[in-house]
Amino acid sequence: MKKILKRYRAFIAVATGILILTIFNYELGIKALNITGYSLKEMILVIPPIFVLLGLLDIWVPRETMIKYMGEGSGLKGILLSIFIGSAAAGPLYGAFPVAAVFMKKGVKFSNVLIFIGAWSTTKIPMLLFEVAALGTKFAVTRLLVDIPGIIIIAVILAKLASKEEVNKIYKNAENFDY
Repeated sequence: MKKILKRYRAFIAVATGILILTIFNYELGIKALNITGYSLKEMILVIPPIFVLLGLLDIWVPRETMIKYMGEGSGLKGILLSIFIGSAAAGPLYGAFPVAAVFMKKGVKFSNVLIFIGAWSTTKIPMLLFEVAALGTKFAVTRLLVDIPGIIIIAVILAKLASKEEVNKIYKNAENFDY
């Protein structure tokens, strides 16, 4: 019982907080419940397809192939592939982290994992199309031309600043990740 309580303590704390909020301010409590329900529904619709794709990636793409195209010696090819995969992804940012964990299991270079996450968060193709329609081509292209080098620079700097021990610990955590 203690193990279950410890595992779900964050959920229990939030549920208790919403209950207390609802008691003191019914309208705000109901609004919080509605937002929570919406977020939960979104996660239920997004996470399962991501995990199916992760399972397929894990089984269908050999580790050697990932190392060849995105590993330590991949160079520009690994950077471009990381940007392309991140940009072509669909779904909210929290979906990128399980994919990044599988990339790490497959031997993808740390800076390429960071580039992938950066691309997922800022250069998605659907977002670019929306920006072209809503804000104009000049804005969308300018933002993209600033973001892509920025993502690469930040990823390289972070990879250089992180110690070998920190990176190894992150990769070890990814190895232990069960989806």
